[in-house]
Amino acid sequence: VQLQASGGGLVQPGGSLRLSCVASGSDFDYYAIGWFRQAPGKEREMVSCISSSHSTGYADSVKGRFTISRDDARNTAYLQMDSLKPEDTGVYYCAYLEGRNWIKGQGTQVTVSS
Repeated sequence: VQLQASGGGLVQPGGSLRLSCVASGSDFDYYAIGWFRQAPGKEREMVSCISSSHSTGYADSVKGRFTISRDDARNTAYLQMDSLKPEDTGVYYCAYLEGRNWIKGQGTQVTVSS
């Protein structure tokens, strides 16, 4: 499985973006998918994840603002980001869980600024 994130861009505080994560290869529906972000000078952090059974989890910093979902028929996961804040700025990556390791794909830049 290979993952490619897209949908990033420049948005004003309070705005919204929807990120997409498209997978190539088979068995997408078997894997848990996670969204991670890395801001300049900070460690990479997980912001959300969704299991193969569609159970979801969120970092405290994004609860109530971000929504993760997946469409297994399209081999795609999404991250809907609302009420964006400047501190949400960073490179966002999607990844799949292989055993105990998250295997990430290419990221997409999100910049929240006025």
